[in-house]
Amino acid sequence: MTITNHDFIVIGSGPAGRRAAIQAAKLGRSVLVVEKGRRVGGVSVHTGTIPSKTLRETVLNLTGWRERGFYGRAYRVKKDISAKDLMIRLHMTLDHEVDVLEHQFTRNNVTTLRGTGRFADPHHVEVTLENGDLRTVRGDKILIAVGTRPYRPADVPFNGTSVLDSDEIIELNHLPRSLTVVGGGVIGVEYATIFSALDVNVTLIESRPRFLEFLDEELVEDFVHQLRDRGIAIRFGTKVARIEFEHDWPVTILDNGRRIRTESLLYAAGRVGATDTLNLEACEVAADERGRLKVDPHTFQTSVPHIYSAGDAIGFPSLASTSMEQGRIAACHAFNIPLPPAPEFFPYGIYAVPEISTVGMSEEEVRRRGIPYECGIARFRETSRGHIMGLSTGMMKMIFSLKTRRLLGVHIVGEGATELVHIGQAVLNLHGTLDYFIENTFNYPTLAEAYKIAALDAWNRMTSS
Repeated sequence: MTITNHDFIVIGSGPAGRRAAIQAAKLGRSVLVVEKGRRVGGVSVHTGTIPSKTLRETVLNLTGWRERGFYGRAYRVKKDISAKDLMIRLHMTLDHEVDVLEHQFTRNNVTTLRGTGRFADPHHVEVTLENGDLRTVRGDKILIAVGTRPYRPADVPFNGTSVLDSDEIIELNHLPRSLTVVGGGVIGVEYATIFSALDVNVTLIESRPRFLEFLDEELVEDFVHQLRDRGIAIRFGTKVARIEFEHDWPVTILDNGRRIRTESLLYAAGRVGATDTLNLEACEVAADERGRLKVDPHTFQTSVPHIYSAGDAIGFPSLASTSMEQGRIAACHAFNIPLPPAPEFFPYGIYAVPEISTVGMSEEEVRRRGIPYECGIARFRETSRGHIMGLSTGMMKMIFSLKTRRLLGVHIVGEGATELVHIGQAVLNLHGTLDYFIENTFNYPTLAEAYKIAALDAWNRMTSS
């Protein structure tokens, strides 16, 4: 058997893997990407980030969601929306993403090998090809970027039609009239709100007293109010006791005895690292009970120095944006390219309806650190652009240090939140202060004016106290 040698082997072609591969190739290294899927792109392109965001955008466009502030809740762009309508745009988008990625690999001389990889020893990876043939490759450095897959407990009766995981939900052949979503994490919240925008009756079940606990509490309260106002039923603090079927419809029975019968059920209570097929024992790297790998947070090295891991396989924050950066850092470190320390804060985006985005410290974290502070609030309806868009909801919250006037955090819920947050990110990481927002001019009319409104609100509170 011929064994091919490579400077860098990347297992997985999601955001972390592809960014690492291209970075290493730009450093003049020979790079091999092993991908078990039919096409490159990983979970992000095929079942995760891109499909869910494409579905969201399609739903908002076809339903006329953004125009209902003017024309009423009954307004629709397309009266009867089918699953086929959603799939057409989804497949067009995925084809484009794959085409771009394949072109990037070709342009940078990155070799790809389609098959399932497993370690034979710390430097050798055996790849089982589609036809069953086995090929062995050797890498001086190796990056594990296999991502995650949905957590599927044995007591949940998944059937691929009415009881689905978050990978299967994007392959619906019809839209249900009602949907139960189990799990109030990012994925569950995103899909619950997307289907609600399609006028599907949605019930969201979360076992904890609140969801999205890493976000600012006041922001989440505003978000929950918006969801309940449009009819989403949210059941906090209750666990699923069991799931049964009644006339082919799933019935979710909660531990308090409540029964929720809907046409479909999405189980989105967590994901696990897709590392179980890698034969990690052969390379002396260990995974935790959820299949995730422990790495050095600065270099992304595992316990074996020449083996790295990045992306969802290492856990929080499990964002495409941070995964890309992790992959780049890992590749640079592997080939001794010095990097400056990463910025302390990165933006977090949740593509629900409405969007949520945040950067910096929450009010709860500021309190825990004992920092004297003040907050400023802006409502999108207070901006002229908000009026033009017909927005009645949406808010921005900014937190400033009383002592230094420095910006400590920006928290946004509403239209365009994931775009707006980058202004706050730049000011935060450049150690900017309240005065930046007060003294600078923003385009008019824009939602970005909310920065000035919130800053002036904080300034009024700071100067009156």
